[in-house]
Amino acid sequence: MQKRFVIGNSRLRLYGIMVLLLFCSYTNRVFAQGCPHNIDFETGTFDGWTCYTGHVASVNNVNVISLNVSGAQYDRHTMLTSFPGDGKDPYGNFPVNCPNGSGHSIKLGNTAGGNEAEGISYEFTIPANKDVYSIIYHYAVVFQDPNHLESEQPRMEVEITNVTDDYRIDCSSFTFHPYGSVLPGFQLSPTPGTSTPVWFKDWSAVSINLDNKAGKTIRLFFKTADCTFRRHFGYAYVDVNTECSGEFTGAAYCPDDTAVNVVAPYGYESYKWFNSTLSQVIGDGPVLKLMPPPPAGTKIAVELTPYDGYGCLDTLFAKLIDTLTVNAHAGPDLHSCNRAAVQIGAPPKPGIVYRWSPAAGLSNANISNPLATPDATTAYILTASSSGGGCRTTDTVLVTAEIVDDSIRVVGKEMYCITDNDSAILVVQPTSNIQWFRNNLPIINANQPTYHVQQSGSYYAFLSSSIGCSATTSKKEILIDVPRPGITYPIKFAVVDLPVALKARDFGKTALWKPGISLSDVNSFTPNFSGAADMLYNVTIKTVSGCLTTDTQFVKIVSHAEIYVPSAFTPNADGKNDVLRPMLRGIKDLHYFKVFNRDGQLLFETHKEYEGWNGNINGHVQLAQTVVWVVEGLGDDDKIYRKTGSTVLLK
Repeated sequence: MQKRFVIGNSRLRLYGIMVLLLFCSYTNRVFAQGCPHNIDFETGTFDGWTCYTGHVASVNNVNVISLNVSGAQYDRHTMLTSFPGDGKDPYGNFPVNCPNGSGHSIKLGNTAGGNEAEGISYEFTIPANKDVYSIIYHYAVVFQDPNHLESEQPRMEVEITNVTDDYRIDCSSFTFHPYGSVLPGFQLSPTPGTSTPVWFKDWSAVSINLDNKAGKTIRLFFKTADCTFRRHFGYAYVDVNTECSGEFTGAAYCPDDTAVNVVAPYGYESYKWFNSTLSQVIGDGPVLKLMPPPPAGTKIAVELTPYDGYGCLDTLFAKLIDTLTVNAHAGPDLHSCNRAAVQIGAPPKPGIVYRWSPAAGLSNANISNPLATPDATTAYILTASSSGGGCRTTDTVLVTAEIVDDSIRVVGKEMYCITDNDSAILVVQPTSNIQWFRNNLPIINANQPTYHVQQSGSYYAFLSSSIGCSATTSKKEILIDVPRPGITYPIKFAVVDLPVALKARDFGKTALWKPGISLSDVNSFTPNFSGAADMLYNVTIKTVSGCLTTDTQFVKIVSHAEIYVPSAFTPNADGKNDVLRPMLRGIKDLHYFKVFNRDGQLLFETHKEYEGWNGNINGHVQLAQTVVWVVEGLGDDDKIYRKTGSTVLLK
């Protein structure tokens, strides 16, 4: 289906959406020319504005936004500051703060959905003597495309009303909601976040021409609303122009300028420059360069053409005056800890050129507010001048750089056995405050550059300086090992001169069998024994930490392979003959040992040499009885040995 948008005095249509409109003002950081108090949010507050919250619904296929005065609500009316800035829009990757020097803007709405609606309005009266009066706002738009009905879509509404005469100024009022094809200038977001596509449009401008309305009361009203299904959202960033007149302030220049760059309001599709009588075109583009500067008092005009369908054609005038002053603002002195970036300077002003010295450690030495990451304490000098080269001034900011050394080293071993009389000492570089931690818990009274470790654990130190710089060291894992007690392995029976596998416990790094007689490898954890005489071995196992454990293994020589099963056993937990199991002589692999009652019911089964039946079934001790068993194994001579018999369970 072909999609289309319509913008005019009625609607902007798009098939399926989320709305994000961003408005910001053109400002040259001068005193507002006849603007009402805080209409531009430059106090950083909502003073003078009325905030609303409410909900949106589709009623008989008509979108209805219901709002009530609420005051500024968290996450629905959010004040933003351009210095150091609040990042970029996640969908269009353009700055959410005004890119032309505006100090503050607001965020209206959020991404939560839930058929919420928000609003903000400002009402003011044009001064009685102001017959030439204009307000400019800038916007960028982002739409999510959820494919709802037109009345169910998220939206943003802008209403500019002449309250005195009770009519809407249609040329500057819009309802943005999606239904149709993509508008010119829109792009598909590469990061929609979900399967729903997102469209966005970068910054543009709209003029509100209020000429010949002196004494009239005007209301600005901005509204946002989610979709009516509580799933897709719409929100906006709003800012209003600082200049409220038919003139603009980009025409001031310095007395010592060699050229004048006249800067028009930001964000229009095209610009055309005229002389004061509009009879001669003298340039185009957002900046008009005049070289040499004309006489002070010269008047010029610029015709501002908005993007198609986004506002009204407007013409602004300016008088070139040679009274511009430039003040370099390097900002307050700062500290940089561990090369962390700090922002110096102040927000940029249009038409001003910036140079920082030295450039070392700066993200960009030719902007008003670079990031500084000096390796050493540095005094940065800012030189500011007009674009024509005049009004040169300087200011200095001191960035005190401090590095808290986060290195940590170990004197001794990170892993050792407690019997070795070794130790581990942790060492950091001295600083004002030190706190040692073990397993993420602070160690009481451990505040010195060295710490003698007494327990196994994960250790690190938190370090801080007298001016508040801090660092955390990497972690050191310290193991203080303790030897395991030695044990005696079960007797191993071997047929004379036939090899049989022995096995040491495998918790260590190395093993040593003594004496080294009749063994295939005295350093193996699993050597083969082949001999004709009984042997008693000591097995010394050494761990990676150096702890030693000595086990014993007795090897008994038998003349032939055999399997023995006792004729009776007494499972009464007295530690004597409590378990029925086969005794293997020269058998290297037990295939199975099964126990049955007289009815042929399987009572027990195992494939492990030292595992047996304790006389219990499902946790219940069985009555005295005779059981039948069958056993099979592979001998050291690689022959199969099978045997059956019976055993009496005695109580």
